[in-house]
Amino acid sequence: MKVVQTSIPGVLRLDLQAHEDARGHFVRVFDAPVYASAGIPVDFAQDNVSVSGEGVLRGLHYQRAQPQGKLLGVLHGAIFDVAVDLRRASPTFGQWVGLRLDATAPAQVWVPPGFAHGFCVLRAPAVVHYRCTTPYDPDDQQGVRWNDPALGIDWPVEAPVVSERDAALPRLGDVPESLLFLG
Repeated sequence: MKVVQTSIPGVLRLDLQAHEDARGHFVRVFDAPVYASAGIPVDFAQDNVSVSGEGVLRGLHYQRAQPQGKLLGVLHGAIFDVAVDLRRASPTFGQWVGLRLDATAPAQVWVPPGFAHGFCVLRAPAVVHYRCTTPYDPDDQQGVRWNDPALGIDWPVEAPVVSERDAALPRLGDVPESLLFLG
């Protein structure tokens, strides 16, 4: 595994090694000592799988009271994955990083707590597996609008399929400070 630091400190891309032969391939998607040495927690509370169709955009989501770190990868299809820094004291507050994740090139992304997260589907169906450091809490769900001009995210889809809830999320400038992260 190769660990690559992105343009925002703490958000990591993990290029995984596929072992291939005539039968197919094998990829190790979690190895506690290796992940711990990269600064990624190894005690996850919840695993999730989402399946999305062509052009679907999910996000940008986060939890404030129980912040989630997320380790995610694509099992089938391809996505453009985005993390937005919501840590008010961070020099990269309000900045985003986007990574293409494709099942044909095994990789993962680590999004630490304090970030909003979302993705759009580039090749469907996209099957995304993600591990979270805290459980999902529907009463703590927060978000930032995916197309907030202040963020300027360059989504590679022209007319994404977005849920009503995600379309109604506030712009970052309209999120009360109490719903952002301190550090």
